[in-house]
Amino acid sequence: MTPAQPPAILVAGPTASGKSALALALAESLGGAVINADSMQVYAGLRVLTARPTPAEEARVPHLLYGVRPPGEAGAVAWWRDAALAAMAEVRAAGRVPILCGGTGLYFLSLIEGLSAIPPVPEAARAAARRLLAEEGPAALHARLAALDPETAGTLRPSDSQRLARAYEVVTGTGRGLRDWQREGGTGPAPWRFAAILLDPPRDALRAAIVARWRGMLDQGALEEVRALAAQRLDPALPAMRAHGVPELIAYLEGRMTLAAASERAILNTGQYTKRQATWFRHHALAPPGRAHSIHARAEGLSQLSESVLGHLRMFIYPGVDASQHQG
Repeated sequence: MTPAQPPAILVAGPTASGKSALALALAESLGGAVINADSMQVYAGLRVLTARPTPAEEARVPHLLYGVRPPGEAGAVAWWRDAALAAMAEVRAAGRVPILCGGTGLYFLSLIEGLSAIPPVPEAARAAARRLLAEEGPAALHARLAALDPETAGTLRPSDSQRLARAYEVVTGTGRGLRDWQREGGTGPAPWRFAAILLDPPRDALRAAIVARWRGMLDQGALEEVRALAAQRLDPALPAMRAHGVPELIAYLEGRMTLAAASERAILNTGQYTKRQATWFRHHALAPPGRAHSIHARAEGLSQLSESVLGHLRMFIYPGVDASQHQG
């Protein structure tokens, strides 16, 4: 009997691990569609710099939630969860399986565990948090948060600017701390069954991929993308303005840094971020045992998935059916 909850596949891992290529190959093999689960790839105007799938790749299978938000708007986790659930329903209605692909752990967690019942935060509180972050820096904002909400502050690193700003806006905008709200429950898990593939390549392979990808981005027009973004004169605290490579290339365009120095810093910052991503994914289960598979290499296609894993995925998606008839 087909389970009541429909199936979906999560393809996760750090930046430059080859997630998009693997998700595309899976979608073609399993009759799927790719849904973006990366917090930077939701923004329009940054296709090259955020390594979004190319138009040719998007033409091979449906791709959803890529480049759908203007860079002047912050894409919160709650927004993404609602948009992802709508996209998943759309994909299922079309007779395909949703394949969610990205490196933003909190996006995946919002589906697997759900979100807390935090009310909407007034825009004034959001703006004040972003202003303080830009003017004083994350360490000072952490100190401010500790004075108002020591419980939440104790769970956050002083360098974690995005989560600090979120925690600060919640406590100032609602009068209650983030951890306090989280104890009240919220949405609950999404009504789907999940299988997951985690990419966890060695550090040296990932760094080489980051360097090669950065050089390719410069060749493909990343500088022109950042020039157009800078011309919008957006709040530098907005997520799109802090995408990897954006601050560094803006510094180059403004004459504050050479291109070589900007490239070196962007590569270094991206590498440090991938370490945090890899650590996060190693400590969070995206699917139950037996439905979670790891690849300890960069993805280069389906050849790295054994026939048994592919067979398990087909049985997970199409239980009790000859799954071969559902291939791409």
